[in-house]
Amino acid sequence: MTSELTLVVPTYNEAGNVEAFTAKAAKALEGIDWELVFVDDDSPDGTAKRIRQIAEANPRVRCLLRVGRRGLSSACIEGIMSTGSPFVAVMDADLQHDEGLLPAMLDILRQNEVDIVIASRYMEGGGVGDWDAGRALISKLATGLTNMVVRTRLSDPMSGFFMVRRDAFEGSVRHMSGTGFKIQLDLIASSPEPLRIRELPFNFRTRHAGISKLDSHVALDFFQLLLEKIMGRVLPIRFLMFISVGGLGVVVHLMALGVALNVLGAPFGLSQATAVLIAMTFNFTLNNSFTYRDRRLHGMKFITGLLSFYLACGIGGIINYSLAVFAFDQGFSWWLAGIMGAAVGAVWNFATTSILTWRK
Repeated sequence: MTSELTLVVPTYNEAGNVEAFTAKAAKALEGIDWELVFVDDDSPDGTAKRIRQIAEANPRVRCLLRVGRRGLSSACIEGIMSTGSPFVAVMDADLQHDEGLLPAMLDILRQNEVDIVIASRYMEGGGVGDWDAGRALISKLATGLTNMVVRTRLSDPMSGFFMVRRDAFEGSVRHMSGTGFKIQLDLIASSPEPLRIRELPFNFRTRHAGISKLDSHVALDFFQLLLEKIMGRVLPIRFLMFISVGGLGVVVHLMALGVALNVLGAPFGLSQATAVLIAMTFNFTLNNSFTYRDRRLHGMKFITGLLSFYLACGIGGIINYSLAVFAFDQGFSWWLAGIMGAAVGAVWNFATTSILTWRK
Protein backbone atom coordinates (compact mmCIF):
# COMPACT_ATOMS: atom_id res chain seq x y z
CA MET A 1 0.00 0.00 0.00
CA THR A 2 1.36 3.45 -0.94
CA SER A 3 2.42 5.71 1.90
CA GLU A 4 1.40 9.36 1.98
CA LEU A 5 5.00 10.56 2.38
CA THR A 6 8.30 9.07 1.26
CA LEU A 7 11.66 10.25 2.54
CA VAL A 8 14.36 9.75 -0.09
CA VAL A 9 17.84 9.81 1.42
CA PRO A 10 20.92 9.31 -0.80
CA THR A 11 23.87 7.71 0.99
CA TYR A 12 27.54 7.08 0.45
CA ASN A 13 29.63 5.97 3.43
CA GLU A 14 26.92 6.85 5.95
CA ALA A 15 26.89 3.60 7.96
CA GLY A 16 27.40 5.58 11.18
CA ASN A 17 24.38 7.80 10.54
CA VAL A 18 21.53 5.72 9.11
CA GLU A 19 20.34 4.22 12.41
CA ALA A 20 20.20 7.57 14.21
CA PHE A 21 18.55 9.19 11.19
CA THR A 22 15.83 6.51 11.07
CA ALA A 23 15.07 6.89 14.75
CA LYS A 24 14.79 10.69 14.53
CA ALA A 25 12.64 10.52 11.40
CA ALA A 26 10.27 7.99 13.01
CA LYS A 27 9.84 10.21 16.04
CA ALA A 28 9.20 13.34 13.94
CA LEU A 29 6.66 11.58 11.71
CA GLU A 30 4.60 9.91 14.40
CA GLY A 31 0.97 9.77 13.29
CA ILE A 32 1.88 10.13 9.58
CA ASP A 33 1.84 7.32 7.01
CA TRP A 34 5.48 7.37 5.81
CA GLU A 35 8.24 5.27 4.35
CA LEU A 36 12.00 5.78 4.13
CA VAL A 37 14.02 4.91 1.02
CA PHE A 38 17.79 5.01 1.37
CA VAL A 39 19.48 5.08 -2.05
CA ASP A 40 23.02 3.81 -1.56
CA ASP A 41 25.74 4.06 -4.21
CA ASP A 42 27.47 0.84 -3.15
CA SER A 43 29.23 2.38 -0.14
CA PRO A 44 32.44 0.53 0.79
CA ASP A 45 31.76 1.11 4.51
CA GLY A 46 28.78 -1.28 4.51
CA THR A 47 26.02 1.33 4.57
CA ALA A 48 23.63 -0.86 2.56
CA LYS A 49 24.15 -3.79 4.91
CA ARG A 50 23.38 -1.59 7.91
CA ILE A 51 20.21 -0.28 6.23
CA ARG A 52 19.00 -3.82 5.57
CA GLN A 53 19.52 -4.68 9.23
CA ILE A 54 17.37 -1.70 10.19
CA ALA A 55 14.74 -2.70 7.60
CA GLU A 56 14.43 -6.17 9.16
CA ALA A 57 13.05 -4.51 12.29
CA ASN A 58 11.24 -1.63 10.58
CA PRO A 59 9.15 -2.42 7.47
CA ARG A 60 8.89 1.29 6.65
CA VAL A 61 12.59 1.27 5.69
CA ARG A 62 14.10 -0.09 2.49
CA CYS A 63 17.37 0.16 0.61
CA LEU A 64 17.79 0.84 -3.10
CA LEU A 65 21.36 -0.25 -3.89
CA ARG A 66 23.00 1.17 -7.02
CA VAL A 67 26.09 -0.58 -8.37
CA GLY A 68 28.49 0.96 -10.85
CA ARG A 69 27.21 4.53 -10.72
CA ARG A 70 27.42 7.53 -8.42
CA GLY A 71 25.71 10.88 -7.97
CA LEU A 72 23.34 12.45 -5.48
CA SER A 73 20.90 13.88 -8.02
CA SER A 74 20.50 10.68 -10.01
CA ALA A 75 20.17 8.71 -6.76
CA CYS A 76 17.34 10.98 -5.61
CA ILE A 77 15.58 10.73 -8.96
CA GLU A 78 15.70 6.92 -8.88
CA GLY A 79 14.53 6.88 -5.28
CA ILE A 80 11.58 9.17 -5.98
CA MET A 81 10.55 7.27 -9.10
CA SER A 82 10.67 3.98 -7.17
CA THR A 83 7.79 5.12 -4.98
CA GLY A 84 4.16 6.08 -5.49
CA SER A 85 3.68 8.50 -2.60
CA PRO A 86 1.91 11.77 -3.46
CA PHE A 87 4.50 13.69 -1.40
CA VAL A 88 8.28 13.14 -1.36
CA ALA A 89 10.97 14.70 0.82
CA VAL A 90 14.69 14.72 0.03
CA MET A 91 17.16 14.92 2.92
CA ASP A 92 20.77 14.14 3.75
CA ALA A 93 21.57 11.17 5.99
CA ASP A 94 24.12 13.00 8.15
CA LEU A 95 21.46 14.60 10.44
CA GLN A 96 22.40 18.14 9.39
CA HIS A 97 18.83 18.64 8.13
CA ASP A 98 16.12 19.15 10.75
CA GLU A 99 13.64 16.27 10.52
CA GLY A 100 11.35 18.16 12.93
CA LEU A 101 10.35 20.41 10.02
CA LEU A 102 8.82 17.54 8.02
CA PRO A 103 5.24 17.65 9.47
CA ALA A 104 4.96 21.40 8.80
CA MET A 105 6.22 20.92 5.23
CA LEU A 106 3.67 18.16 4.67
CA ASP A 107 0.80 20.25 6.06
CA ILE A 108 1.62 23.05 3.59
CA LEU A 109 1.64 20.68 0.60
CA ARG A 110 -1.63 19.07 1.71
CA GLN A 111 -3.34 22.43 1.24
CA ASN A 112 -2.45 22.29 -2.49
CA GLU A 113 -1.32 25.91 -2.59
CA VAL A 114 2.35 25.24 -3.42
CA ASP A 115 4.31 22.60 -5.34
CA ILE A 116 7.47 22.49 -3.26
CA VAL A 117 8.46 23.48 0.27
CA ILE A 118 12.14 24.31 0.79
CA ALA A 119 13.96 24.42 4.12
CA SER A 120 16.00 27.63 4.08
CA ARG A 121 19.14 28.44 6.03
CA TYR A 122 19.09 32.10 5.02
CA MET A 123 15.62 33.40 5.84
CA GLU A 124 14.88 34.86 9.27
CA GLY A 125 14.98 32.12 11.88
CA GLY A 126 17.42 29.94 9.92
CA GLY A 127 21.18 29.52 10.18
CA VAL A 128 24.27 27.75 8.86
CA GLY A 129 25.53 26.44 12.20
CA ASP A 130 29.30 26.31 12.68
CA TRP A 131 30.32 27.10 9.09
CA ASP A 132 33.49 29.14 8.74
CA ALA A 133 33.41 32.49 6.96
CA GLY A 134 34.88 31.07 3.73
CA ARG A 135 32.25 28.36 3.30
CA ALA A 136 29.45 30.80 4.15
CA LEU A 137 30.73 33.27 1.55
CA ILE A 138 30.95 30.59 -1.15
CA SER A 139 27.39 29.48 -0.36
CA LYS A 140 26.12 33.06 -0.64
CA LEU A 141 27.88 33.53 -4.00
CA ALA A 142 26.39 30.26 -5.27
CA THR A 143 22.95 31.43 -4.15
CA GLY A 144 23.37 34.66 -6.12
CA LEU A 145 24.44 32.80 -9.26
CA THR A 146 21.56 30.35 -8.91
CA ASN A 147 18.95 33.09 -8.65
CA MET A 148 20.22 34.41 -11.98
CA VAL A 149 19.22 31.10 -13.59
CA VAL A 150 15.97 30.06 -11.89
CA ARG A 151 12.83 32.07 -12.51
CA THR A 152 11.91 32.46 -8.84
CA ARG A 153 13.82 34.44 -6.24
CA LEU A 154 14.73 32.16 -3.34
CA SER A 155 16.64 32.80 -0.15
CA ASP A 156 18.25 29.33 -0.29
CA PRO A 157 18.04 27.61 -3.70
CA MET A 158 21.01 25.42 -2.72
CA SER A 159 19.41 24.00 0.44
CA GLY A 160 19.00 20.38 -0.72
CA PHE A 161 16.32 19.79 1.95
CA PHE A 162 12.84 20.00 0.44
CA MET A 163 9.46 18.32 0.03
CA VAL A 164 7.68 18.22 -3.32
CA ARG A 165 4.36 17.10 -4.76
CA ARG A 166 4.78 14.06 -7.00
CA ASP A 167 2.90 15.60 -9.93
CA ALA A 168 5.22 18.65 -9.85
CA PHE A 169 8.30 16.42 -9.77
CA GLU A 170 7.10 14.23 -12.62
CA GLY A 171 6.40 17.34 -14.67
CA SER A 172 10.08 18.29 -14.41
CA VAL A 173 11.94 14.99 -14.29
CA ARG A 174 12.25 14.47 -18.06
CA HIS A 175 13.99 17.83 -18.36
CA MET A 176 16.41 17.32 -15.47
CA SER A 177 20.09 16.64 -16.04
CA GLY A 178 20.37 14.24 -13.09
CA THR A 179 24.05 15.06 -12.61
CA GLY A 180 25.90 16.50 -9.65
CA PHE A 181 24.72 17.22 -6.13
CA LYS A 182 22.13 19.98 -6.51
CA ILE A 183 18.88 18.18 -7.31
CA GLN A 184 16.76 21.01 -5.86
CA LEU A 185 18.27 23.52 -8.28
CA ASP A 186 17.97 21.01 -11.12
CA LEU A 187 14.29 20.43 -10.31
CA ILE A 188 13.32 24.10 -10.09
CA ALA A 189 15.30 25.18 -13.17
CA SER A 190 13.97 22.26 -15.24
CA SER A 191 10.26 22.76 -14.61
CA PRO A 192 8.37 23.75 -17.79
CA GLU A 193 6.22 26.06 -15.66
CA PRO A 194 7.39 28.09 -12.63
CA LEU A 195 6.85 26.06 -9.48
CA ARG A 196 4.82 27.45 -6.59
CA ILE A 197 7.37 27.62 -3.78
CA ARG A 198 7.27 28.17 -0.03
CA GLU A 199 10.34 28.42 2.20
CA LEU A 200 10.57 27.58 5.90
CA PRO A 201 13.57 28.44 8.10
CA PHE A 202 15.82 25.82 9.62
CA ASN A 203 19.19 25.73 11.34
CA PHE A 204 21.87 23.64 9.68
CA ARG A 205 23.28 21.20 12.23
CA THR A 206 26.68 19.58 12.70
CA ARG A 207 27.29 16.28 10.88
CA HIS A 208 26.56 13.31 13.18
CA ALA A 209 29.26 10.93 11.89
CA GLY A 210 31.58 10.51 8.91
CA ILE A 211 33.15 13.22 6.79
CA SER A 212 31.72 15.86 4.46
CA LYS A 213 31.39 15.05 0.75
CA LEU A 214 32.03 18.67 -0.26
CA ASP A 215 35.09 19.08 -2.50
CA SER A 216 36.20 20.78 -5.72
CA HIS A 217 34.24 18.27 -7.79
CA VAL A 218 31.00 19.38 -6.12
CA ALA A 219 31.76 22.96 -7.17
CA LEU A 220 32.44 21.76 -10.72
CA ASP A 221 29.13 19.89 -10.79
CA PHE A 222 27.35 23.04 -9.62
CA PHE A 223 28.82 25.27 -12.34
CA GLN A 224 28.25 22.56 -14.95
CA LEU A 225 24.58 22.40 -13.97
CA LEU A 226 24.21 26.18 -14.19
CA LEU A 227 25.81 26.22 -17.65
CA GLU A 228 23.55 23.39 -18.78
CA LYS A 229 20.43 25.30 -17.73
CA ILE A 230 21.70 28.43 -19.50
CA MET A 231 23.02 26.87 -22.73
CA GLY A 232 21.81 23.27 -22.72
CA ARG A 233 19.07 23.96 -25.25
CA VAL A 234 21.65 25.31 -27.73
CA LEU A 235 24.58 22.95 -27.18
CA PRO A 236 24.96 20.03 -24.74
CA ILE A 237 27.16 21.13 -21.85
CA ARG A 238 29.20 17.95 -22.16
CA PHE A 239 30.04 18.87 -25.76
CA LEU A 240 31.07 22.37 -24.69
CA MET A 241 33.39 20.89 -22.07
CA PHE A 242 34.77 18.41 -24.63
CA ILE A 243 35.70 21.12 -27.14
CA SER A 244 37.09 23.31 -24.34
CA VAL A 245 39.42 20.48 -23.40
CA GLY A 246 40.27 20.18 -27.09
CA GLY A 247 41.27 23.85 -27.12
CA LEU A 248 43.65 23.26 -24.22
CA GLY A 249 44.94 20.23 -26.10
CA VAL A 250 45.96 22.46 -29.02
CA VAL A 251 48.11 24.50 -26.62
CA VAL A 252 49.68 21.33 -25.21
CA HIS A 253 50.29 20.07 -28.75
CA LEU A 254 52.14 23.24 -29.77
CA MET A 255 54.22 23.25 -26.59
CA ALA A 256 55.23 19.61 -27.05
CA LEU A 257 56.01 20.20 -30.73
CA GLY A 258 58.19 23.20 -29.87
CA VAL A 259 60.14 21.31 -27.20
CA ALA A 260 60.70 18.22 -29.36
CA LEU A 261 61.71 20.24 -32.43
CA ASN A 262 63.68 23.14 -30.97
CA VAL A 263 65.01 21.80 -27.66
CA LEU A 264 65.52 18.09 -28.34
CA GLY A 265 66.35 18.58 -32.03
CA ALA A 266 64.08 15.78 -33.26
CA PRO A 267 62.98 15.69 -36.92
CA PHE A 268 59.69 17.47 -37.63
CA GLY A 269 57.78 14.29 -38.49
CA LEU A 270 58.80 12.59 -35.23
CA SER A 271 58.18 15.80 -33.26
CA GLN A 272 54.69 16.17 -34.74
CA ALA A 273 53.78 12.54 -34.06
CA THR A 274 55.01 12.84 -30.46
CA ALA A 275 53.07 16.07 -29.94
CA VAL A 276 49.88 14.47 -31.29
CA LEU A 277 50.25 11.53 -28.91
CA ILE A 278 50.91 13.79 -25.91
CA ALA A 279 47.96 16.08 -26.74
CA MET A 280 45.58 13.16 -27.21
CA THR A 281 46.68 11.65 -23.89
CA PHE A 282 46.20 15.02 -22.22
CA ASN A 283 42.72 15.41 -23.73
CA PHE A 284 41.69 11.92 -22.67
CA THR A 285 42.89 12.39 -19.09
CA LEU A 286 41.17 15.75 -18.69
CA ASN A 287 37.92 14.52 -20.26
CA ASN A 288 38.00 11.44 -18.05
CA SER A 289 38.39 13.59 -14.93
CA PHE A 290 35.91 16.36 -15.76
CA THR A 291 33.78 16.00 -18.92
CA TYR A 292 32.88 12.37 -18.15
CA ARG A 293 33.41 12.46 -14.41
CA ASP A 294 30.19 10.50 -13.85
CA ARG A 295 31.54 7.71 -16.12
CA ARG A 296 35.19 7.96 -15.05
CA LEU A 297 37.40 5.05 -16.07
CA HIS A 298 39.82 3.39 -13.65
CA GLY A 299 42.42 0.62 -13.80
CA MET A 300 42.44 -1.46 -16.97
CA LYS A 301 39.35 0.39 -18.23
CA PHE A 302 41.47 3.55 -18.21
CA ILE A 303 44.02 1.86 -20.51
CA THR A 304 41.43 0.38 -22.89
CA GLY A 305 39.55 3.68 -22.86
CA LEU A 306 42.73 5.55 -23.79
CA LEU A 307 43.34 3.19 -26.71
CA SER A 308 39.77 3.62 -27.98
CA PHE A 309 40.20 7.39 -27.62
CA TYR A 310 43.36 7.24 -29.75
CA LEU A 311 41.47 5.25 -32.40
CA ALA A 312 38.39 7.48 -32.48
CA CYS A 313 40.37 10.73 -32.55
CA GLY A 314 42.77 9.32 -35.11
CA ILE A 315 39.85 8.68 -37.45
CA GLY A 316 38.52 12.13 -36.53
CA GLY A 317 41.84 13.62 -37.61
CA ILE A 318 41.57 11.90 -40.99
CA ILE A 319 38.00 13.22 -41.41
CA ASN A 320 39.17 16.70 -40.40
CA TYR A 321 42.01 16.63 -42.94
CA SER A 322 39.95 15.15 -45.79
CA LEU A 323 37.03 17.56 -45.41
CA ALA A 324 39.29 20.61 -45.12
CA VAL A 325 41.23 19.66 -48.27
CA PHE A 326 38.01 18.96 -50.18
CA ALA A 327 36.47 22.31 -49.11
CA PHE A 328 39.63 24.18 -50.06
CA ASP A 329 39.70 22.49 -53.49
CA GLN A 330 36.07 23.55 -53.98
CA GLY A 331 37.04 27.21 -53.62
CA PHE A 332 36.43 27.89 -49.93
CA SER A 333 38.95 30.16 -48.22
CA TRP A 334 41.70 28.39 -46.29
CA TRP A 335 40.39 29.52 -42.89
CA LEU A 336 36.79 28.51 -43.60
CA ALA A 337 37.93 25.14 -44.96
CA GLY A 338 39.97 24.66 -41.79
CA ILE A 339 37.03 25.52 -39.54
CA MET A 340 34.74 23.15 -41.43
CA GLY A 341 37.19 20.29 -41.05
CA ALA A 342 37.80 21.03 -37.37
CA ALA A 343 34.06 21.31 -36.61
CA VAL A 344 33.15 18.00 -38.22
CA GLY A 345 36.18 16.34 -36.65
CA ALA A 346 35.17 17.62 -33.21
CA VAL A 347 31.61 16.33 -33.57
CA TRP A 348 32.97 12.96 -34.73
CA ASN A 349 35.36 12.73 -31.81
CA PHE A 350 32.68 13.67 -29.28
CA ALA A 351 30.07 11.28 -30.67
CA THR A 352 32.36 8.28 -31.10
CA THR A 353 34.18 8.63 -27.77
CA SER A 354 30.84 9.02 -25.98
CA ILE A 355 29.84 5.64 -27.41
CA LEU A 356 33.16 3.76 -27.47
CA THR A 357 35.22 5.25 -24.65
CA TRP A 358 32.76 6.54 -22.05
CA ARG A 359 29.66 4.52 -22.90
CA LYS A 360 27.16 4.22 -20.04
